Amino acid sequence: MKLEEQMNLLQMKEITTERQKKNGTRIFQLPIKKYGQYIEVGSFESGYVRRMNGCYTPYQLNKCEPHVEYYKDYKTIWNKDHSDYTQKFTGKYNRYVGKRRIKIMSTRKRLQYLIDYCLKNYYINQANMIEDGKFVPKWKHEYEMKRASKFTWSGGQVTSDTGEIYVHEQHAYWNKWQEDKPSSVEIIIDGHRYKVK
Repeated sequence: MKLEEQMNLLQMKEITTERQKKNGTRIFQLPIKKYGQYIEVGSFESGYVRRMNGCYTPYQLNKCEPHVEYYKDYKTIWNKDHSDYTQKFTGKYNRYVGKRRIKIMSTRKRLQYLIDYCLKNYYINQANMIEDGKFVPKWKHEYEMKRASKFTWSGGQVTSDTGEIYVHEQHAYWNKWQEDKPSSVEIIIDGHRYKVK
């Protein structure tokens, strides 16, 4: 499936300004709100993919890789009255293992990564955070409609297109109770048993 078709299916709206287009930047607005505003994500020519809102600076979404750096080790030498000091290189290096973001230099790969990231982290993982519960992706709606057309719902039971009947245990208990109503019911309150007729 082409990138444009995927974006249309996910209802990702491009809101890139002319200035951003000249810089090779593309910004998209998702149909999902978080903290009262629509989520916006961007693809940058520098190789980064970012979430544009929700924090003070755009948050990088690129994957990370380990990054090793070495720093010179210094020894501090104070003068006699401790009013001043100098630092002397000890001949050793300190190793620091950190993380850095992996740049995606291909525009197509960057957009595909952005779509995949949004689908996993915003459309699926945060589905319960979608405000008002009004947004249903087109693919999910079509899937549910196909699935629902195979069943008939009636009186607490589901009948499939093959004639199989499925009854939820709560409805099964209710149906049994309706057929054979008990003459009395026992209720326990604070450890005391009461019989109600």
